[in-house]
Amino acid sequence: MTVSPALPARPVSAPSAARTPLTVGPLRGRADTAAFAALPRTLHRGDPYRLPPAGRDQRFLTDRRRNPFFEVGVAELFLARRGRRAVGRIAAAVDPRYQALHDARGGLFGLFECADDLEAASALFDAAAGWLRERGLEGILGPLGFSVHDECGVLVEGFDGPPTVMMPYNPAYYPALYAACGLVKAKDLLSWRVPVPPGGEPPEAAARAARWAADAPDVRLRPLDPRRREADLAAVRAVYTDAWSGNYASVPMTGREFSRAMDRLRPLVRPELVWFAEVRGEPVAFTFWLPDVNQALHAARATPLGRLRAPRAARRVDRARVILTGVRAAHRARGLTAALLAEAQRSAFRLGYTESEFSWLLEDNRDANRYAEAFGGVLHRRHRLYRRGLTPHPAVPAPVPGARR
Repeated sequence: MTVSPALPARPVSAPSAARTPLTVGPLRGRADTAAFAALPRTLHRGDPYRLPPAGRDQRFLTDRRRNPFFEVGVAELFLARRGRRAVGRIAAAVDPRYQALHDARGGLFGLFECADDLEAASALFDAAAGWLRERGLEGILGPLGFSVHDECGVLVEGFDGPPTVMMPYNPAYYPALYAACGLVKAKDLLSWRVPVPPGGEPPEAAARAARWAADAPDVRLRPLDPRRREADLAAVRAVYTDAWSGNYASVPMTGREFSRAMDRLRPLVRPELVWFAEVRGEPVAFTFWLPDVNQALHAARATPLGRLRAPRAARRVDRARVILTGVRAAHRARGLTAALLAEAQRSAFRLGYTESEFSWLLEDNRDANRYAEAFGGVLHRRHRLYRRGLTPHPAVPAPVPGARR
């Protein structure tokens, strides 16, 4: 099991008296809201791998009337500025579902973006912590969009290429910035690169497990049916809710949250890459793969010529991402995951894909990671969730690699 190396640690910038004074506060008015939404694009312009998020998606996150999270939880959004220039942002959130299932005194943070500026990062985390502390909470976990169903985690290993579709990417200085602000590892999220072999047939051990599951007389495997797409997507939600109910930091999605997620996925869905396992006619498991459209977006970025190349690049997408696989708890001993992954991989081969990415998998989900290995996967990226107590933390510059202590 290998992983592409992390870039060498780089010391984060320490506060300087010569800098423009820093201000951090909650969003107030349209100018702050616009700066918050635009920050990922403006802050990381020029990064060769980072794909700027769509402006409409960023605006949706901050819209308390449209974002369905605000029907169940509360949040405050903070912006850091040096003078008039935005240099960082963060969201602090309280989700009663998370508190009921995981941590009664815990809050969440997300949407963090920051320049290589330790003073700004520390002030943002302290602002989020202070807001949660005022609500009687004791700890903070993140980064999450607003839940684990959104993009989450900080990339800590595998900075050697653009992210796959709907996976986050950040500059290599972020892990040091987090550590200097007192955040520590809570959980790692793993990404596996899996080759699609000739014919799409998995290695023999995985193929044997798949045949054993598929040959059960009460099991039927089938792809998503375009004629009953909405019913099949409803089955995804039902199985997903059951399968993920005990997962780390997971919360049940509301109907509007699920509809929003499906609205984002619907233009990307290939029916041949979404497979169900039915037992006596009832869907009990599924695997959901998406074409990695980031390959085309990466080719199209930056210039008008690039945008002209986008349609051609889209036809040459040769990677898929396995974004979700779920099995109802009552059927987990039947080996259905192997059967579903094998069928989806055969479909991927027929569609011209040469590799897939299984992402993300919790580091301690041994069964899921064993499946990735059994299908020939190589661990190539690692994202991290962090936690911290809510007391103010003195920011400490990260040590220079190799320096004496």
